[in-house]
Order: sequence, then structure tokens, then C-alpha cells
Amino acid sequence: TMNFILSIINIVLAALLYLSTVKTAHIPVDGERSPNEVIPFLEVYNRSYCKTRETLVDIFQEYPDEIEYIFAPSCVPLMRCAGCCSDESFECVPNETYNITMVVKKIKPHHFDHTVQMSFTEHRRCECRPKNDVKEKKEKVKGEKKSRKGKGLKRKRKKNRDKKLNSYVSCAFSTPQLHLSISLLIGWGVFVLAASGIQPFCSHCEPCSERRKRLFVQDPHTCKCSCKFSQLHCKSRQLELNERTCRCDKPRR
Repeated sequence: TMNFILSIINIVLAALLYLSTVKTAHIPVDGERSPNEVIPFLEVYNRSYCKTRETLVDIFQEYPDEIEYIFAPSCVPLMRCAGCCSDESFECVPNETYNITMVVKKIKPHHFDHTVQMSFTEHRRCECRPKNDVKEKKEKVKGEKKSRKGKGLKRKRKKNRDKKLNSYVSCAFSTPQLHLSISLLIGWGVFVLAASGIQPFCSHCEPCSERRKRLFVQDPHTCKCSCKFSQLHCKSRQLELNERTCRCDKPRR
């Protein structure tokens, strides 16, 4: 009988101990994660991808002109596009929006406070689009390359053409002592050289200026140099002709 009573007491004590342990044990709530749980990649990707999600937005961000007031609360929960795109050069932006009205308290210090209805924009759908700075940079680089290439080729062709013509003419008419028939023969040879692309090999006159040939005009017979631009041309630009350098300079005061 004594053993039976002791057995009953042990069973009761064991039951009380078990119930006490169950009561104090932490039962995880649905959706709550344990500290050592590893979140799988697919769940991380889906939760971080570009989509609408509740975001706390500062009222002053939406109404920057209302700086003389204080709002309560100072921020409001709005559905906004947020998240990551698969490419870093893209950003998460809305492609469909709608307005929502919220009641907030509008306070003017030392004057009044009252509740007002304020309209805010919420996002309904989102998409990933190229960032503006990346798009502008690509278009700018593309335009610069095209412009630089076109200008460079035009400038090079014009320079070569002018240089070739000047050298042909200078070579053909640089010897006034030659007989007329010889000059005509040389003139005919010049056009042959121009058509064939052969460079002339004679030069009678020294250049007017090594650095600024385009500013001078040279007489092929006398080798005399004169300015390409006239005083009238410079005055039309409110400048003065420098006869030494043949440049249009600012007037001296």
C-alpha cells in the first residue's frame, strides 16, 4: 500500500513538472522565424524583387511647399514601388498610379490645429526601366562619337583638298620668267597631276607664316604676302585688323 501511494505521488509530481515546462516554453507564432533558420534563395529573390510594398513616406516630401505647418503624423504609409531589378542599370519605377485621400492633423505653431484631408499618390503596378543617368550617358557618348567622327573626316578631307590645290597652283605659276607656251604646258601638267593624285615637287615662294597660313594670301608671281581679311571685315565684328599678324584683334584702349 505504501509503495502504491509513493507511485501515485511520483506520477502527480511528474505531471505537474511537465505542465509547468509546457506553459513556460516559447511557442512560435505563424510566420515568425527561429534565429538559426536559413531563408532559401527563391524566397529572398521574390521578396526583394521590384514590386509595390507599403512604404512610410514623409508628408513634406509630397508637399514641400507646406513647410510652415507641422503634420501629425509626419509620415504616412503608402503603397510604393520598391525593390531590386535583375540588372543594376535598371530601376524600379511605377507604370500605373492612383490617388488616395488620408486624414491628418495640420498644425500651425501658436495659431491653430485641425484635421485636413490630403491626397497622396500610390503605385498600383511596377516595372524595371533603364536608369535616366545611364540612358543619357549612353546617348551622349553615342552622339559624341558620331559627331566627332563626321567632323574629323570632313575637316581632314577639306584640309587635304585645299593643300593639294594650293601646291598645284603655286607650282604651276611660280616662275614668271617662263615662256607662255611653257606656262600653258605646266598648267596642263598641273591638271594631270591633280587627276592622278601625284604630289608636286616644286615650290618657288617661301610660306608667309608657318603657323597661320590660312590668314595670309600670297601672290604666286611676286611671293608678296597680304592679309586674307580686310579692315572692313574685322570692323564688322567690332575688331581691328592687325596687319602684322593678319588677325582680327580686340581694339586697344
